[in-house]
Amino acid sequence: MTTPPTTDVVRAPRRRPLRIVAISAIVASILALLFVYPWWSLFIRPDWPTAVTVFGTVLFAALLITLPASMVLSHGHTDRDPIRMVGDALLGIIWVVFVWTLLGEVLRLGLVVGGVEDPLRSRIVAVAALIVSAVLLIWGYREAMRLPRIKHVDVTIPRLGAGMNKLRVVAITDTHFGPINREKWSARVIAAVNELDADIVAHVGDIADGTVEQRLGQATPLASVESRLARVYVTGNHEYFHEAQKWLDYMTSIGWDALHNRHLVVTKGGDNLVIAGVDDATALGSKLDGHGANFDVALAGTDPDLPILMLAHQPKQVTQSASAGVDLQLAGHTHGGQIWPFNLLVKLDQPSVHGLTRHGDRTQLYTSRGTGFWGPPFRVFAPSEITVLTLHSA
Repeated sequence: MTTPPTTDVVRAPRRRPLRIVAISAIVASILALLFVYPWWSLFIRPDWPTAVTVFGTVLFAALLITLPASMVLSHGHTDRDPIRMVGDALLGIIWVVFVWTLLGEVLRLGLVVGGVEDPLRSRIVAVAALIVSAVLLIWGYREAMRLPRIKHVDVTIPRLGAGMNKLRVVAITDTHFGPINREKWSARVIAAVNELDADIVAHVGDIADGTVEQRLGQATPLASVESRLARVYVTGNHEYFHEAQKWLDYMTSIGWDALHNRHLVVTKGGDNLVIAGVDDATALGSKLDGHGANFDVALAGTDPDLPILMLAHQPKQVTQSASAGVDLQLAGHTHGGQIWPFNLLVKLDQPSVHGLTRHGDRTQLYTSRGTGFWGPPFRVFAPSEITVLTLHSA
């Protein structure tokens, strides 16, 4: 009997565990920086009495354990909303404390120049950082929970017909209905929208953190939005964490046009406007069947002479908007940074953090700071907004 020749099987390297280890190491390093520096600056360097030092050390150790633990325990489990609220709040608190402890070094330098010696110098800096952080967190919480400000923006679109002049587009985005029950807030937002005499109302994604069933109470007021020509909606990246197709189906069921890589045409004063929408930039990676931003499909069959209003959740999708000849893209996603100076980090990933910008010869982009907030219930130097864009013909 002949023994068949053996063959060596070459197995592909298992990269996923290595990637998880690398990501875990990065997260651990960031957490260490966020916690260790403030702990050292606030409780060690000032050379406080032993009791104060021990208290601060125990407090920071407890927070360092609680933050990642709450994130892990609540991840993907919206039935654990109370745990998630703790983690979200701690994330915002430690970010603010870290930033203003770091900025305290400016005060330290001034005290050095002024001849103030340690430990008094370090104690003054520590107390100042804690006071400023506390004030900003209280104010930032009120800013996050308040009714968003109404922001008026005028946009001239040369290809817009005279009949469409002064068309009013009211945009909301990043409502992020989530673990904090904001049913009353949601109703107040919609009441404010309905007072704005909108021709078009657009929701530009990140409607909720959770499924339709879990966030239905907060989303229900969307059914009562009023507009003369259209109510349109596109997905954001957070829908792809929580049943994006069901959110599209829900918005359709309450009378909105879900622009899932498609368009519609509205008419006013004898002139037409194309309103198109595409899935979020992350949709393709979600592996959800039939999802993925597709500008060609969204604009298929449109009259090339008509102006185009495009809804695309992320500002960086403006590159594709410009290539497709879009006149104005509405975006959200950035929250304006939400908690300063996080806007500087957002700028590394997005071409715009907030406001009206131009991209190429034709395309303009308006990036909203968002109507709600994600995660930490704080907004610091990045106020929420309901945007009224008044479109003008040339």
